[in-house]
Amino acid sequence: MFNPNVIVKNIVSQPTTQASLALLARILMAYIFIVAGYGKLTAYSATVGYMEAMGVPGAMLPLTIFVELGGGLALLFGLQARLAAFGLGIFSIMTAFLFHGSADDANNFMKNIAMAGGLFYLMLYGAGKFSIDHAIEK
Repeated sequence: MFNPNVIVKNIVSQPTTQASLALLARILMAYIFIVAGYGKLTAYSATVGYMEAMGVPGAMLPLTIFVELGGGLALLFGLQARLAAFGLGIFSIMTAFLFHGSADDANNFMKNIAMAGGLFYLMLYGAGKFSIDHAIEK
């Protein structure tokens, strides 16, 4: 009997495929955080104004940049990826409620919640073979 799940499982069970897909997943998840963190760094004053307008102290911006940019780079390179994924997952949930909780911003709210799900999955299963974590653990 034809079962697409078995076919996909057979393909992704190959070690090189698993390692490559784990790397791709990390790159895709890291991208949004690296770009957002860099954007906040280059538009510092405007970001402080936005945060304060949303009821978040502007003094939190350095921590936000560290979490986004630092966490994104950690994911990208697979360095302490489980910890970075956990932190970014919590951060994504918090920002969903703090900045995207209104009905007219439901898409961004759902995006943040979905990203948290993917990040928690990465936290559970690790960065994969093509990562600094893997090299350190060897």
